[in-house]
Amino acid sequence: MPTISRFFGIAIRMYWEAGNPHHRPHFHAYYQDYAAVFAIDDLSLLGGTLPERQMRYVLSWAREHRNEL
Repeated sequence: MPTISRFFGIAIRMYWEAGNPHHRPHFHAYYQDYAAVFAIDDLSLLGGTLPERQMRYVLSWAREHRNEL
């Protein structure tokens, strides 16, 4: 999965599922030993967990970059 952004120790990763998508469009966020998956359309948490501060950072980043995702 290519890393598309890094900030505050958080890595955002995403990849293209050509021809066989298995989920709604989503991206992955990684921070230390934590990982979470977020839907692009409504930024809902699809799975995993992040510390509260990093969760706010990721959601803020996603709102700013949603059109690019």
